[in-house]
Amino acid sequence: MNNLPREGSHQLAASQSPGSAADQRDNGVGSLNQPSDSPPLHDGKSTVRLVAVIDIGATSIRMSVAEITPDGQFRTLDTLLQAVDLGREAFDTRRISRATIERSVNILRRYQRVVREYGIRSASQIRVVATSAVREATNRLAFTDRVFIATGLIVEVIDEAEVNRVTFMGVNPHLEQDEALRAARSIVIEVGGGSTELLVMRDGNMLLSDTFRLGSLRLLQSLDSLNSTTNRRRQLMEYQIARIIDRVSETVADEPNTRLIAIGGDIRFAARVILDHWDPETLAEIPTAKLEALTNEVLRLNEDLLVKKYALSYIEAATVGPALLVYLLLARHFGVETVLVSDSNLRDGLVYEMAVRGSWTEAFRKQIVRSAISLGRKCDFDEEHAVHVADMASELFGQLKREHRLPDRYEVLLHVAAILYQVGTFINARSSHKHAMYIIRNSELFGLSRNDLLLVGLVARYHRRASPQPTHEGYAMLDREGRVVVSKLAAILRVAIALDETRSGRVRQIRCVREAKRLIIETPGVDDVSIEQLGLRQNGLMFLEVFGIPVMLRAGA
Repeated sequence: MNNLPREGSHQLAASQSPGSAADQRDNGVGSLNQPSDSPPLHDGKSTVRLVAVIDIGATSIRMSVAEITPDGQFRTLDTLLQAVDLGREAFDTRRISRATIERSVNILRRYQRVVREYGIRSASQIRVVATSAVREATNRLAFTDRVFIATGLIVEVIDEAEVNRVTFMGVNPHLEQDEALRAARSIVIEVGGGSTELLVMRDGNMLLSDTFRLGSLRLLQSLDSLNSTTNRRRQLMEYQIARIIDRVSETVADEPNTRLIAIGGDIRFAARVILDHWDPETLAEIPTAKLEALTNEVLRLNEDLLVKKYALSYIEAATVGPALLVYLLLARHFGVETVLVSDSNLRDGLVYEMAVRGSWTEAFRKQIVRSAISLGRKCDFDEEHAVHVADMASELFGQLKREHRLPDRYEVLLHVAAILYQVGTFINARSSHKHAMYIIRNSELFGLSRNDLLLVGLVARYHRRASPQPTHEGYAMLDREGRVVVSKLAAILRVAIALDETRSGRVRQIRCVREAKRLIIETPGVDDVSIEQLGLRQNGLMFLEVFGIPVMLRAGA
């Protein structure tokens, strides 16, 4: 197996250059986007699937190799990391230098050789994501294009909402396994190089999610131009962290029975240093007093001593102190005596998504719907009608799979669009469909990316009036796949709205029947659907335009 540094050992080959033995072993540029010629592994009873996920962060590029069983469970086989200074350049100059791009490419090439040794060759077996550093770089397309040209790997630049979603996927199993922890208010914190992520959960529900532009590397860079003492540097960092904590206080009130769950490489490092033994399958418990002692020591030592004492890379040695200081001050703020540390990370969440093949779990779907209803209430919407239309839209989506042929995750986007299609009236009844799109696109809905919000906003916009046009704002930004998705979902939404034209919710059941090149929607238990038929006559034309068949209602049946 390739002799690359494994994350758990903390033996990070920071000094390993692109021309090291690991690179000289194989200079070929293999692509993972090729059909796999290796059979799945067999454990004697079932078939397991091998996958790899790569996280391109602000201070390192990390990879996990895992095996997924047919029942959706997974086990991490290997974790690797290589330090790379993407964030320092991106946060300072908004650009990633050519040298750093090439170093990143070389790291990814080495990772490719490792995954080939595991027999991973298919594009469906690997996922590569980039977070804040690449996302904020003005030349991010040059970065992702260079990676693709050199390696064949497709880099997804994910936004804060997607990171929140993946974090939820990773940490939620811990909460589900511990009833007391699930019942308490749990505040999940991850301090990265460029940002700090915060999730507030209770009883399996997401109460709040937010991302703050405060990371260990940003903190460090803010002090670069200052020639001050160690104590003064700490004071300046504490001042900046306190400003963020003030913002946190505005939305997260003080409350007893609050638990702080910390995730991230720096806090995992702290757990391994402080505790004699830690089973990564469980939450580690670090006394806040011991975290404070370690933070004080780390901030007192210079980078050379940290590298020597803890076998850190130079980038990690520079950023671990600021990161631990953020965790410590948050623990103090919330008054917790013990910080819980989870071994879950972004890559675990990505593997989980691959295990469920990109579909969204019912628990995650529930959080998205809660977030949408919360936004609707702020806009004084007709909640009963909105929820009923959303249920009808989801039922239509399920019964019309043969017609739309869309992945299940789009049902969630349709459901959210149906909940929120009325919110534009909060601004003005005139052009309310356009106002709805504006509100949705400029809101934060837990777990939905900017692209997801664009799709939801467009579907809500096209619930009435004109069909999508190439000149329409937002719609013109989509590729063909996105345009087709919007058209299909909007056509279904219009039918769902017509089914509740009376706003009484009387149509509770539907049955879709295909006959004589028509789609007949039967309404068991409702004998008079004349009002609904009138609504469908006004809104059903788009369904014909998109799917090529007319839709009609049949009472009773």
